[in-house]
Amino acid sequence: MQSVSAKMAPAKRSLWPAILIGGGVAGTFDIISAFITYGWGVPRAIASGVLGSKAFQGGTGAWILGLALHFVIALGAATIYCYASRKLEFLAPHFFVCGLFFGIAIFLVMNLIVLPLSAVPFKVGPFSVRGMIQGLLVHMFLIGLPISFSLRKFGSR
Repeated sequence: MQSVSAKMAPAKRSLWPAILIGGGVAGTFDIISAFITYGWGVPRAIASGVLGSKAFQGGTGAWILGLALHFVIALGAATIYCYASRKLEFLAPHFFVCGLFFGIAIFLVMNLIVLPLSAVPFKVGPFSVRGMIQGLLVHMFLIGLPISFSLRKFGSR
């Protein structure tokens, strides 16, 4: 027999809409920003994280691989944020501040852990002040906020 409180507990909504929409929007905003800043070769640079310098001689396949990897990373970030919200319940109602800080965390993880451990054929850092500010702002407003807002809109209870 179940207790009354167990029957009255609200069912948790699926996080998949929030993950797919948040990750998709964040990935789209980020890649558009990268195209504007660095040009159409960005997906090959992303693919170089797996393929090394061979990605820059690759054709369409390397470009598509880089784009796919980019969206896998964006969806992975959205998945982490949304599932973390199940334990850290303040993430959804305080989406603005939490999204900004999540964007900073993504920037730090990508630049201090992921890129140095990848096969990219170029040295990561030191960063110019302008480049670091631009990177932080992009990650905060174009990645962290869309993910956190998506959780608030589509995934909270």
